[in-house]
Amino acid sequence: MSRDEKLKERWGLVVQKLSNQFADGDILDLDAIIYLIGVQELGQLNRTFKKDQKLDLMHIAICKLLSPYGYYELDFVDDEGWPHYKTLEALPFLKAGEQSVLMKEAIVNYFLETEYIT
Repeated sequence: MSRDEKLKERWGLVVQKLSNQFADGDILDLDAIIYLIGVQELGQLNRTFKKDQKLDLMHIAICKLLSPYGYYELDFVDDEGWPHYKTLEALPFLKAGEQSVLMKEAIVNYFLETEYIT
Protein backbone atom coordinates (compact mmCIF):
# COMPACT_ATOMS: atom_id res chain seq x y z
CA MET A 1 0.00 0.00 0.00
CA SER A 2 1.39 3.39 -0.96
CA ARG A 3 2.05 6.11 1.59
CA ASP A 4 -0.85 8.19 0.24
CA GLU A 5 -3.27 5.25 0.42
CA LYS A 6 -2.20 4.47 3.99
CA LEU A 7 -2.67 8.12 4.99
CA LYS A 8 -6.11 8.17 3.36
CA GLU A 9 -7.11 4.97 5.19
CA ARG A 10 -5.84 6.17 8.56
CA TRP A 11 -7.40 9.61 8.07
CA GLY A 12 -10.74 7.94 7.38
CA LEU A 13 -10.39 5.93 10.57
CA VAL A 14 -9.63 9.06 12.63
CA VAL A 15 -12.60 10.93 11.14
CA GLN A 16 -14.93 7.97 11.71
CA LYS A 17 -13.90 7.39 15.33
CA LEU A 18 -13.98 11.06 16.32
CA SER A 19 -17.25 11.68 14.49
CA ASN A 20 -18.89 8.75 16.27
CA GLN A 21 -17.49 9.82 19.64
CA PHE A 22 -18.11 13.57 19.48
CA ALA A 23 -20.66 14.31 16.73
CA ASP A 24 -23.20 11.50 16.92
CA GLY A 25 -21.89 10.18 13.62
CA ASP A 26 -22.04 13.52 11.76
CA ILE A 27 -18.77 13.81 9.87
CA LEU A 28 -16.29 16.18 11.51
CA ASP A 29 -14.21 18.37 9.23
CA LEU A 30 -10.51 19.14 9.55
CA ASP A 31 -11.09 22.32 11.59
CA ALA A 32 -13.35 20.51 14.07
CA ILE A 33 -10.72 17.82 14.58
CA ILE A 34 -8.02 20.45 15.11
CA TYR A 35 -10.28 22.12 17.69
CA LEU A 36 -10.78 18.80 19.52
CA ILE A 37 -7.02 18.28 19.66
CA GLY A 38 -6.63 21.76 21.11
CA VAL A 39 -9.16 20.99 23.83
CA GLN A 40 -7.36 17.71 24.53
CA GLU A 41 -3.99 19.44 24.76
CA LEU A 42 -5.35 22.13 27.08
CA GLY A 43 -6.84 19.41 29.27
CA GLN A 44 -9.82 21.51 30.39
CA LEU A 45 -12.48 19.26 28.94
CA ASN A 46 -15.55 20.23 30.96
CA ARG A 47 -15.88 23.92 30.15
CA THR A 48 -17.17 26.17 27.42
CA PHE A 49 -14.94 28.47 25.44
CA LYS A 50 -15.44 31.91 23.95
CA LYS A 51 -14.84 32.48 20.25
CA ASP A 52 -11.33 33.90 20.72
CA GLN A 53 -10.46 31.01 23.03
CA LYS A 54 -11.61 28.54 20.36
CA LEU A 55 -9.16 30.13 17.94
CA ASP A 56 -6.45 29.88 20.60
CA LEU A 57 -7.30 26.18 21.03
CA MET A 58 -6.87 25.63 17.30
CA HIS A 59 -3.52 27.43 17.46
CA ILE A 60 -2.42 25.18 20.33
CA ALA A 61 -3.38 22.13 18.30
CA ILE A 62 -1.56 23.29 15.18
CA CYS A 63 1.59 24.02 17.18
CA LYS A 64 1.39 20.63 18.90
CA LEU A 65 0.75 18.83 15.61
CA LEU A 66 3.63 20.54 13.82
CA SER A 67 6.14 20.28 16.68
CA PRO A 68 7.45 16.88 15.49
CA TYR A 69 8.19 18.52 12.12
CA GLY A 70 10.46 21.08 13.80
CA TYR A 71 8.25 24.13 13.30
CA TYR A 72 7.23 24.74 16.93
CA GLU A 73 8.39 23.89 20.41
CA LEU A 74 6.52 24.11 23.70
CA ASP A 75 7.85 27.18 25.50
CA PHE A 76 5.83 27.25 28.72
CA VAL A 77 2.43 26.65 30.28
CA ASP A 78 0.88 29.73 31.86
CA ASP A 79 -0.82 29.98 35.26
CA GLU A 80 -4.20 29.12 33.71
CA GLY A 81 -2.83 25.96 32.12
CA TRP A 82 -2.61 27.25 28.54
CA PRO A 83 0.46 26.00 26.64
CA HIS A 84 2.51 28.55 24.71
CA TYR A 85 4.74 27.58 21.81
CA LYS A 86 7.65 29.30 20.17
CA THR A 87 8.33 29.17 16.46
CA LEU A 88 11.52 27.32 15.58
CA GLU A 89 11.21 27.53 11.82
CA ALA A 90 8.82 29.40 9.57
CA LEU A 91 6.29 27.24 7.81
CA PRO A 92 6.98 26.83 4.10
CA PHE A 93 4.54 28.29 1.60
CA LEU A 94 2.09 25.55 0.77
CA LYS A 95 -0.93 25.50 -1.49
CA ALA A 96 -4.26 24.83 0.23
CA GLY A 97 -4.25 21.17 -0.78
CA GLU A 98 -0.69 20.73 0.46
CA GLN A 99 -1.59 22.36 3.79
CA SER A 100 -4.49 19.98 4.15
CA VAL A 101 -2.31 16.93 3.47
CA LEU A 102 0.31 18.12 5.96
CA MET A 103 -2.30 18.65 8.67
CA LYS A 104 -3.99 15.31 8.00
CA GLU A 105 -0.64 13.56 8.19
CA ALA A 106 0.22 15.35 11.44
CA ILE A 107 -3.20 14.48 12.91
CA VAL A 108 -2.86 10.83 11.94
CA ASN A 109 0.60 10.73 13.53
CA TYR A 110 -0.79 12.40 16.68
CA PHE A 111 -3.48 9.76 17.04
CA LEU A 112 -1.04 6.93 16.28
CA GLU A 113 1.25 8.24 19.05
CA THR A 114 -1.65 8.49 21.51
CA GLU A 115 -2.78 5.00 20.41
CA TYR A 116 -6.26 6.26 19.54
CA ILE A 117 -5.77 4.42 16.25
CA THR A 118 -3.33 1.71 15.22
